[in-house]
Amino acid sequence: MLPTFVSLFADGRVVAGSWFFGLLASTDWIDGYIARRFNQVSELGKILDPIADRMVFFVGIGAALYYDFLPMWFGIVILIREVSIAILMVVATAMGMERFPVTRLGKWAAFALMAAVPWVTLGSAGGAWTVFTYMGWAVGIPGVFVSYKSFFQYLPTVRSHLASGRRS
Repeated sequence: MLPTFVSLFADGRVVAGSWFFGLLASTDWIDGYIARRFNQVSELGKILDPIADRMVFFVGIGAALYYDFLPMWFGIVILIREVSIAILMVVATAMGMERFPVTRLGKWAAFALMAAVPWVTLGSAGGAWTVFTYMGWAVGIPGVFVSYKSFFQYLPTVRSHLASGRRS
């Protein structure tokens, strides 16, 4: 679905692209809820879900930045954290880290940013859509702070799970 989303932005269809990005971002919560509700959680899903979520986020923010529908500083601040956490988890996992669940704070940060980015982008269409800019900033600014706080809270957890993974 990512090529469809990017093509909407490429065609200048910021409203349709923003709604579609919001729909794609919402699948993060929906697929997790369905998997837990119907006991469909799998080890493969635990690996693929964060990868798919990061792809949606990287492509969505990248396209919004490229087409100038999102302020550069906002996208870069988010991408720095997302790239950092992705690299941290890949390297630590390759070094033998035991998997651990995402924290509630990390989930809230992801939720806030996955709402904020499409809203701010939608607001860039102007007119009546401008109200979404304010909604986006209302959750986006706190979301950035919470995402960085959760990142720094993950560091000792990664360290301890890396140590226990190497022992076993």
